[in-house]
Amino acid sequence: MNTTTNPSLDIGIGGMTCASCVARVEKALKKVPGVQDAAVNLATESARIIYQPSGQMEARLRRAVRDAGYEPVAASAAIDAQDALPWTGFMPVAVGVVLSVPLVLPMIAELFGRHWMLPALWQFVLATPVQFILGARFYKAGWHSLKALTGNMDLLVAIGTTAGWALSMWLWLSAGPGAMVHLYFEASAVVITLVLLGKWLEARAKRQTTSAIRALHALRPDVAHLIGLDGEVDVPVAEVLVGDRLAVKPGERFPVDGVLLEGHTHVDESMLTGEPLPVEKHAAQSTAPGAAADRVASLTGGSINGEGRVVMQVRAVGVDTVLSNIIRLVEDAQAAKAPIQRLVDQVSAVFVPVVLLIALVTLLAWWLSGHPFEVAVINAVAVLVIACPCALGLATPAAIMTGTGVAAQYGILIKDAQALELAHKVDIVAFDKTGTLTQGRPKLTALQVLPGMAQDQVLRVAASLQSGSEHLLARAVVSRAQEQGLSFDVPDKVRAVPGCGLEGAVGVRSFLIGSLRWMDELKIDISALAADAAALQAQGATVSAMAERSADGLTLRALMAFGDEPKPGAKEALALLRARGIKTIMISGDNRGAAEAMARRLGLRPEEGEVMAGVLPGDKAAQVSALKTGGHVVAMVGDGVNDAPALAAADVGMAMGNGTDVAMHAAGITLMRGDPALVAAALEISDRTVAKIRQNLFWAFAYNVAGIPLAALGFLNPVLAGAAMALSSVSVMSNALLLKRWKPGQM
Repeated sequence: MNTTTNPSLDIGIGGMTCASCVARVEKALKKVPGVQDAAVNLATESARIIYQPSGQMEARLRRAVRDAGYEPVAASAAIDAQDALPWTGFMPVAVGVVLSVPLVLPMIAELFGRHWMLPALWQFVLATPVQFILGARFYKAGWHSLKALTGNMDLLVAIGTTAGWALSMWLWLSAGPGAMVHLYFEASAVVITLVLLGKWLEARAKRQTTSAIRALHALRPDVAHLIGLDGEVDVPVAEVLVGDRLAVKPGERFPVDGVLLEGHTHVDESMLTGEPLPVEKHAAQSTAPGAAADRVASLTGGSINGEGRVVMQVRAVGVDTVLSNIIRLVEDAQAAKAPIQRLVDQVSAVFVPVVLLIALVTLLAWWLSGHPFEVAVINAVAVLVIACPCALGLATPAAIMTGTGVAAQYGILIKDAQALELAHKVDIVAFDKTGTLTQGRPKLTALQVLPGMAQDQVLRVAASLQSGSEHLLARAVVSRAQEQGLSFDVPDKVRAVPGCGLEGAVGVRSFLIGSLRWMDELKIDISALAADAAALQAQGATVSAMAERSADGLTLRALMAFGDEPKPGAKEALALLRARGIKTIMISGDNRGAAEAMARRLGLRPEEGEVMAGVLPGDKAAQVSALKTGGHVVAMVGDGVNDAPALAAADVGMAMGNGTDVAMHAAGITLMRGDPALVAAALEISDRTVAKIRQNLFWAFAYNVAGIPLAALGFLNPVLAGAAMALSSVSVMSNALLLKRWKPGQM
């Protein structure tokens, strides 16, 4: 399904109770002209609709939801509702308990040998308000379901409890004067009370599954201290503009993204990255566009200022901030539907009609076999009550919401449910080298110059030619030239050759800078420095060359060697993956010698095929696709623009959060800290989440597979069936919430 070019809309939906409701709303939304796809989530009580742009689409979608019998609300209403007090919504349950307890007391007394019964009139007075006032929601939703020729949990509860209440009325009114008739008012009242209790407990559990989203929303301050012409004034964050200067006091959260202009502090970024240690920040030396990244102390909205009052300059506001992007990623994952959910959708589409049929068969079988009609009705009611499919609807989304939420707390942002479900199957992880396994800050370690140009002259030309490039090696050259105080010239006719290098003019002379492979393709003689190049590569250096283009052709002028360092913990992270039985591979554009030297420092085994060297940026995707042959499930980890095709080609793409937006957009999972150890953690939380989904689905199906036959055979009365049905939803939610205890590194 290609939805990248079409807009999406989130709509909150009130009144859904089970998997059948989800199927009904999705069916109604997909019938709206222009809708390409609609995914409804029972746990978030919301729908995400992908549609072709057209007039009044939102109004038509909301009308479709209302016509299906549900209440369209603001998409944020579900999140806002989670801020309610713990006992919010308990009043109907409390009233039901107060009215139902007297009805149940005779049953309890029976266990102790006491035989007494409330008068029929009192039973009627206590049970009827529960049936028709507290239970009105079931009649309303069930009626809408009938009008749509579908079924849901509310219809089952409404039919079952009404049958029990009506049977009690018939037995009472048809009995002779003074006769002691066993009535079933308590069954109807207790079932409704138990269902209401189950839905209330379910709502409380939902509040915990969305705690990650609410915590992220809470990171946004309401007010910023704007430094203007009249001094420092407080303004709403919504009025802050890019370029504004803001003061941030000790202990306050940074309101938006920006750079540090004045002061020195430590910043707590743990809620955004999962990194527990505060990060030291110094005032930026330059805030001009294009300033080197290592010279600008970046600040992220939502992080906490430490000990110093600082002044920042705003670089991003609103939806463009890192925090907004994180919230959007988590919301996208929680709104998405995992592939395993398709099974539930298929079952729920036919579930309620089948249950109604089983209840009818139960009624007729008991009655026609010679049993009293009331026994047949009670057994049929038990079938209707225990067969509620709400646990099926909650099994998958509850686990996904909890899993993605707890992962976000540790800096693992899962963009879609498919990546979450598939990651636990990964058996090969391919890493880009630079910036992923290494620190991504290479330095110019050697400069070999041939006669004809001085070393400073070569360095000045190379820095001038690459001054506008963002390539890591180019920045290393520029940084060395700046350290030596060399001045730059403005280059002319600069042309980048993807995967090779660049060429351009400095003054009246024309130069090329690029890989040795490119030099070889251009037939440039590098024999004078070939031995030096081989020695540098054997030491793990990345070697580039500079040549001059003249009327006599192309002439080699110098060799430049660059060295990078492995990221702290990268070796241990690769060892952890290997211990899990996962094959690790490093993909590098370096020559074989340099790539293998770095690989050995990282603990990789080149002799076992764990290194792919000399891979051009455009060929990474093809290499990843080749790894997938033979049924392997491949994860690709990268951080750069040139990694995006490979991330998209992999079964699971993981982008380092310190990388580019393009890479993060192409990946299903973003690792906010850029820490390779998070790769194993992401696979681990996927494994835990999928296990919870399977457990939930097993128990949800098991309740019905075991409960329906027991009820049909008369082994469950409606009260026990109602308790079991309520327990099924609560147990599914509680099992999913166990994921909140997960921490990276737990096996």
